[in-house]
Amino acid sequence: MEVNAQMVQELRAKTGAGIMDCKKALAEGGGDMDKAIDWLRKKGLSAAAKKASRIASEGTVASYIHMGGKIGVLLEVNAETDFVARNDEFQRFVKDVAMHIAASAPSYVGRDEVPKSVVEHEMEIGRAQALEQKKPAAVVEKIATGKLEKYYKEFCLLEQPFVKDQEKSVEQVLNELVAKIGEKIVIRRFARYQLGEGLQKRNEDFAAEVAKTAKSN
Repeated sequence: MEVNAQMVQELRAKTGAGIMDCKKALAEGGGDMDKAIDWLRKKGLSAAAKKASRIASEGTVASYIHMGGKIGVLLEVNAETDFVARNDEFQRFVKDVAMHIAASAPSYVGRDEVPKSVVEHEMEIGRAQALEQKKPAAVVEKIATGKLEKYYKEFCLLEQPFVKDQEKSVEQVLNELVAKIGEKIVIRRFARYQLGEGLQKRNEDFAAEVAKTAKSN
């Protein structure tokens, strides 16, 4: 795919990297935006990557209660300074992420939090499914790994499609904010409560209602 100026500007906005670095990253990734972002991060050239080693000890703990009181979220997001923690864009981001959690019900912040036992279990299921479908032994592991990647995208907050913009992941939205504000920002932890969760009743309609609200805000 040919790399054009619009793609370069989009990547620069998302990562804060220099124009030439963005051009090279897109070229290395064959025009794929996600691959280009990964390339920049691995090279330590994105603004988000450069700030990753800083300590973010300020921030805020926010709550979101969906109308009707059927779903509630507690969320901690950290920043480097109290000044940024009081910033309107930071506060808006925190609110949006809390609404996203209510709607999308992630289990972990990132894939590094997924227990090893869960990873192994998902790989076992992927292998079993591939073998059941009579797939060649040479590709069974590849298929299982692909299914594990889908698991991460479904249950890890940072990898989920952002509820207010399905074209971006939550991590991409976070990195855009980091590049714009100029400070390290970390989604540290969250807790999600759903009325009747664990009881013998259906709650899917609650989450669907929250998702609709989040997209309209």
